[in-house]
Amino acid sequence: MGIELLIGNELGTKAYLPAVEEGIEWSTERKGTPGKLTFKVLSDNVLDFSEGNAVRMKENGDEIFFGFVFSQQRSAGRLITVTAYDQLRYLKNNDTIVYENKTADQLIRMIAADYRLKTGTLEGTSYVIKSRVEENTSLFEMIQNALDCTLENTGEIFVLYDDFGKITLKHLSSMAVGSAGAYLMLDEETGENYTYTSSIDENTFNKIKLTYDNEETGFREVYIAQDSGNINRWGVLQHFDTLSKGENGQAKADALLKLYNNKTRSLKLTKALGDNRVRAGSLVVVSLDLGDIKVQNFMLVESCRHIYKESEHWMDLTLRGGAFIG
Repeated sequence: MGIELLIGNELGTKAYLPAVEEGIEWSTERKGTPGKLTFKVLSDNVLDFSEGNAVRMKENGDEIFFGFVFSQQRSAGRLITVTAYDQLRYLKNNDTIVYENKTADQLIRMIAADYRLKTGTLEGTSYVIKSRVEENTSLFEMIQNALDCTLENTGEIFVLYDDFGKITLKHLSSMAVGSAGAYLMLDEETGENYTYTSSIDENTFNKIKLTYDNEETGFREVYIAQDSGNINRWGVLQHFDTLSKGENGQAKADALLKLYNNKTRSLKLTKALGDNRVRAGSLVVVSLDLGDIKVQNFMLVESCRHIYKESEHWMDLTLRGGAFIG
């Protein structure tokens, strides 16, 4: 396995190629967490780095990770355990921001400029947020609120991640691993073990009720979307919320029903054959026979942990969604 891991010095004038122990781990989460790289290096008289120094990792030419050292732990045997995070780590900063008439991608661009963060592809989210006050909130939460608002009003999912040193935002449809006719498929042969769960206990709603207190008319407007069939099947599972001025109440209720009127389905795969293209937010084809249920569709990667060893590359995945054929 051709792992190339470089650590820069404090001045950024040198790059060290240290002796790295087996067991490098690269982890990503789809929401609110920066990408993390953990590894162990052997200390010697040449290696000289500290917190804040840049870390770059490639594997067989694939660009895997670019970030910065945030902690190091030294132990007997001159081993240093290093934890590095990608650029999204700086979105954990808190701030107060008031903005008007911005899309989520415009908000990200504004935050990146204020905090001197590098951006790559930021696909347009289209939905304009009329106004919002974010007080003493993490930048991560501000962006996620904007993406959630976009999702709730349009049903469209966007994925925020760091692409080798550039903050990137892509529509879910752009996150499929592979191309038509050659999508990455995970099945019994590529994974060692799995755990499958289906539920209506969390994030499943068959009735949406939204209200808006119209100060101009003095009346409360009520918007409802519901699925009578699933109400008969599961009982009433209601999501209630209030609307902000300018929101299209019925369109939002319909979008929320489409989004949440389903069982939640999650699948955990352990020790699947590693593929550097897979990260949190990716769409992968899953083909598994779970007994009386067969999974045969795209699923969304919620979390991904890659483990690199000298002659092995595995990944543990948590996935959700997808069409299940009984």
